[in-house]
Amino acid sequence: MQMANKEKNNHFKDWRHRLYVIIFRADTPAGKAFDVALIISIILSTLVVLLESIETYKTDYNYIFLTLEWFFTILFTIEFILRIVSANVPKRYVASFFGIVDFASILPTYISLFIPGAHIFIVIRILRLLRLFRIFKMVRYVQESAILLTAIKASKPKITVFILTILTVCVIVGSLMYIIEGPENGYLNIPVSMYWVIVTITTVGYGDISPQTPLGQIIASALMILAYGVLAVPTGIISYEIARASMPDKVATKVCQNCSVEGHDPDASFCNRCGDKL
Repeated sequence: MQMANKEKNNHFKDWRHRLYVIIFRADTPAGKAFDVALIISIILSTLVVLLESIETYKTDYNYIFLTLEWFFTILFTIEFILRIVSANVPKRYVASFFGIVDFASILPTYISLFIPGAHIFIVIRILRLLRLFRIFKMVRYVQESAILLTAIKASKPKITVFILTILTVCVIVGSLMYIIEGPENGYLNIPVSMYWVIVTITTVGYGDISPQTPLGQIIASALMILAYGVLAVPTGIISYEIARASMPDKVATKVCQNCSVEGHDPDASFCNRCGDKL
């Protein structure tokens, strides 16, 4: 009896491991085929939502859209359950970024049973296309995105000072424009004047508010010229940090079965977070 139970447990572990390799690994033929099919399904399901938002299509093909929506939702629900079953520590997968996205992508359709129109939020499924970077081994793009994130984090103190400086300019110039132009020219209060400053300094220029007095026009002209220099500041800061950032030449596509972490070194045998064998 014990031998039979042991064999049954071993068989279940082998089955779960094979399932894990197919679902979580992109470096095997079966795993890549599964992920390619998944990506196609995600694209098609997102396309269904986009087309459904067009009123003429929704009127003519509402039943087809509804059927396809539930088909993909059930398909992704089964996939989500299989991911939980095959993960060594299901809680860690569910709490991971992709686990949350996977769950959020199927939730709106079920909520729509109680709240009409909620299914439109299933466009969040498009976030699942981030798996493309791992599936097709777009290591170069993974590295570049990591470098960009590193540069942004390193630029945080400088960018914070820059934003505070811009906010100070907005308050000062906004107050001046309120005093100079006044409500009669559209500057109803200081917050509205600050809105105009932000629109001007970002070179958007909606044109819904514009200075009418000579002094106001002079200040506006100076602000527009200043805007060109202002826009170059954050670009220069981040560009400098990107130049300083460095990343490993290669990143593996392996996913830890224990904690669902990706991005290990190609020659890594153990997870860099939990130490579990890859």
